Order: sequence, then C-alpha cells, then structure tokens
Amino acid sequence: MIPSYDPNDTEAGLQLLEDLTTNADAIQQQVLHQILSQNSETEYLRSFLDGESCNIQENFKNKAPVVNYEDIKPFIQRISDGDSSDILSAQPITELLTSSGTSGGKPKFMPSTAEELDRKTFFYNMLVPVMNKFVNGLDEGKGMYLLFIKPEIKTPAGLQARPVLTSYYKSEQFKNRPFNKYNVITSPNDAILCEDSQQSMYCQLLCGLVQRSHVLRLGAIFASAFLRAVKFLENHFTELCADIRTGTVASWITDSGCRDSALSILNGPNQELADEIEALFNAKSREGILKRIWPKTKYIEVIVTGSMAQYIPTLEFYSGGLPLVSVMYASSECFFGLNINPLCKPSDVSYTLLPNMAYFEFLPVDDKSHEETQLESRSTDDVSLTEKDRIVDLVSVEIGRYYELIITTFAGQLSLDIFGLYRYRVGDILKVTGFHNKAPQFSFVERRNVVLSIDTDKTSEEDLMKAVTQAKLNHLQGLFLLTEYTSYADTSSIPGHYVLFWELKPRYDNDPPKLDKKMMEDCCSEVEDCLDYVYRRCRNKDRSIGALEIRVVSLGTFDALMDFSISQGSSVNQYKTPRCVKSGGALQILDSRVIGRFFTKRVPQWEPLGLDS
Repeated sequence: MIPSYDPNDTEAGLQLLEDLTTNADAIQQQVLHQILSQNSETEYLRSFLDGESCNIQENFKNKAPVVNYEDIKPFIQRISDGDSSDILSAQPITELLTSSGTSGGKPKFMPSTAEELDRKTFFYNMLVPVMNKFVNGLDEGKGMYLLFIKPEIKTPAGLQARPVLTSYYKSEQFKNRPFNKYNVITSPNDAILCEDSQQSMYCQLLCGLVQRSHVLRLGAIFASAFLRAVKFLENHFTELCADIRTGTVASWITDSGCRDSALSILNGPNQELADEIEALFNAKSREGILKRIWPKTKYIEVIVTGSMAQYIPTLEFYSGGLPLVSVMYASSECFFGLNINPLCKPSDVSYTLLPNMAYFEFLPVDDKSHEETQLESRSTDDVSLTEKDRIVDLVSVEIGRYYELIITTFAGQLSLDIFGLYRYRVGDILKVTGFHNKAPQFSFVERRNVVLSIDTDKTSEEDLMKAVTQAKLNHLQGLFLLTEYTSYADTSSIPGHYVLFWELKPRYDNDPPKLDKKMMEDCCSEVEDCLDYVYRRCRNKDRSIGALEIRVVSLGTFDALMDFSISQGSSVNQYKTPRCVKSGGALQILDSRVIGRFFTKRVPQWEPLGLDS
C-alpha cells in the first residue's frame, strides 16, 4: 500500500495523487482487507472475525468495538513491559510514539513498526509535487525549515518511547534520505538532532542566515514553534551577526555535532553579510522582517489550522505578506491527508485524506448550530450501539456535515485492535468541505473537549476546573469566594501563555477585594502545578509557553459577560459561563474590568516519565 515513485518527478507525483483519490473507495477496501488479513490470527482479532475469511470485513464492522485510549492503555503497558507483540500484531513493534494529547496527565503511547517510517516518508514525498504545482522554481534554492527533537525514554522492554517527529528525524529514512532537488534545507542533520533545543535553534538560524540568498521558503511544523524561533532571532541577532562577521560559533554552543556542522556552513568570516543583516534588524520596525532578511522567500510553511490559527495575525506582521501554507494533517496515531490547494487563505484550508494511509471511518457529530451545548456534553465513553450504526466510511460522508474521525491503521499502529488502533477515536472533529475526485476534503474544526492550547498542550475543561479548584482551596485562605472564572490563550506575546479571569468576592464584606500579591502568585503556581505533563513540559523543558497569568476582575464582570452573550443571540435560559473565551467583544469586557494582574514566579516541575510512572 506504499506506492513507489521518484519524488523529483512532479508529474508522476501528481498522477499518483489523482489515482489515489479517484480510486478512494477501492483502496480503502484493500487497506482494510490487508490489515485484517495480515493480523487475523492475533489474539484480539480472532475474538470477532470467527475465522471466516469471506466475511472478515463485515464481521469487523459489526463486531469490532470503537475504542479510546483508556481502552487500549493496558495492552500498551504489556508491550512496554516486554510482552511478545506477535500476540497482537503480525509485525514486531519497534518503538512507542508519544502523543501531545494526554491521558490522566501523561502522554499517550502508540505502538509503531518499521513500516510506518516508510509510510511517513511516502507521505512527506507527496507534499513536494503539490507545492511544485503552485510554486515555480523550488528546485533553484533551499528551505529554511526549523526542525527539532524532544525528550525520549526507554521502556522496561528496551523500546524507545518518543514523539512522532523525533522518531522520524532520528530514522535512517530521514538521515539518509535520497537527494530531492525540490526539498533541500538549510539546517544540517546534526543541528536538527541536537537534544538541546536552544543550541539547535541557534545553529539552525545561523545556517539559515548564512544561506539567506538561497532561501526560497521558511517553515516549521507548528506556527507556535516558528514564532518562537522568530522571537529567538530577535533576541540573538547581535550574537548571530557577530558569528557571521568572525566566522566562529558562540562559545556556549557546546554540542560538537551542532557546532561543527554550523562551522562548515559558515566557512569563514563574512563582514558584508553580517552588516546587512544587522542593519535590517536595527530598522525602526520589525514588521515584514522575515521578507527583508530572506528576500527570495515565496511562502511560510506552518500549520495554522485548529488552535494554531490564533497565531495568524502575528505571523502576518512578521511575514511581510508572504502566503501562510498549511500542507498536512497528521498526528502520532497516523498521517492523514494533504492540503492540495496550499496557497488558499488559512481560513479556507481543507485536507484531502489519502486513502492508502489508514482505514477511515466517521461518526456524525450533532449540527454545529448547537455546538456550544452538544459538543460540551459529548461523552468520552465508548460509542453506543446506536451511534455505532451511524458510522460511515470515507466516501460516504456528506458535504457540510461534521464528523469525529475514527481510524484503523496498519501493523503495529494500525493492526493492534487490542491496542485500540482498530476503530480508534482520534478525538478530532472535522467538517466536510468538498471532494477531490472520490476522496473527501475536510477542514479541521477542533479537538474534542480541548479549551486551551498554546503549543502542543491540550487542556480540557475538566483539567482546568480541577487546577482552579485546587488553587482556590489551597490559597484563597477562606478570605475570598471564587464566584466565576474563564480563560483564554494569549498569543499576543511570544511565547503565548494562559490567562485566567477570576471574579473574587470577599467573604466578610462587600468592599473591593484587597489582593495579596504573594497569595495570588501562589494561586498561579498551583494552577500550573496541577496542569498535565505536556503543559508542564512546554513550560519547563521547551519554554514554549509563558508564565500563567491570573487577572482578577471587578464584581459584576461576569454578569456583564452574560448580558453581552445574550445580546449576541444566546438564550438566557441556556446560558452558562464559557470556560474559554475567544470573541473580541467578550475579551474587551473582561479586560476593561481588570483590577489586578498576577503571574507565576517559577516554572512547574517536570521530568520525563516512564509508562508506569
């Protein structure tokens, strides 16, 4: 199911895309048959396939349950502890992939196989002909893509457990990738693979600046990571220019691979280049600075859908009008689809699912006109029998409708039904926007139950409530009642940070609250300490999220917020305080009534955890 083609051959790539999407239904049936046939003798599949090969797909759809992560977690623990994976999969499990989503405050772990790396390589190669169709001359220069690895651990069985991108960048498929004239990047492998993110960032930016006359595109995976690099560049441009001027690398770059690879690209002093870059940064405004530094750049490639859409205004400020391109839709569980109209507006991005990547099913979600009540009330339990009857396959979705994505993947990631990646609920809500040939196109709407996200963190309403409750109990000391609260992700600065709006009522009088600074800072820290593993990693290790802020608002603020919502069409009978606000009008009401602002004064504790920690 992994077609072979030369990624340097644009026409062949585009024709392959046409073939895949034209034959989407037949390919989906082949994918499902291959998955089930390959693993029909595994312990779990035998329980519902009944050994009847002629009815294998029908039995699967009728009897296989739809599952979530908690259902499969015990089996993943077995693999982590060294259980033989051939009990569950026809192929050996080679590693566990850690997701950015969390379960019980810890990362999710997804089994993977060597074949999955080949499938990811195929997926990345498919991005190239799509971009070539819309942008000419990409073989005449390079891309400055900022790529990073993250912490990894070893399970008791000796398997690596690491993020999906770390797995790919450390693979032989990436490190020894064949030359592709359309996809040459400025960052050396040794800089990408440096485990110190600050040293890696510095050297990748240094290499990108030295090669500025060759750079045709800029990018990172997520908009948040790209803007973090821009901020780093603003803070370190003097030092970077000094290195270019002298042909040396800053003394604090101690990783030998990172340092040596950067020195090889520097290739001696360049006074003229250093002066040019320094003059650009010393101009009055940083607006459009990216276009000025890399004048041949044609676009910026970053994911700006879902929670990343909040970064679009900041990206537009720095980019100088460059198109923002979201090229792919992927997760730890599976790589799903491509944006085959990459130069569209960020608000119009849709992804065409590639039918050979996995077997896709869709659970209809209630009409989005009721999204405030319907989605919040959706259960995270297994799909009921009634809902299961409503599940449709890839080519049967309807334009304009909303669905929750369900996947069945290949061996390891896909074949472990007992691990939940048979009919596994990814947690993404998608809207069908159209079709390309027979393959549907989807816009990403949201992650189920997520209210706050800055980087790879995903904080649910329940997680936020628990953290706020703990802070209230431990630090308000019986002096105040927390009458209402809400939140929003503030990305006006880099890095962005969580903001909580609290309305506090003194317990013993009606005077405005007299706020003790240390008490409120302790509340901020308590909230952060109670948030999940990924949030704390982003704060402590990655530094991709800033200090949490509590803004105390005057009494009556949330009454004004309710009045505003009702004026916008909400029902007075059904109104409930949103736990995350996004509209400009609501934020204006809240900010206009702030009487105190407080920030966390320390980063929360974090350290890499094992599966059983």
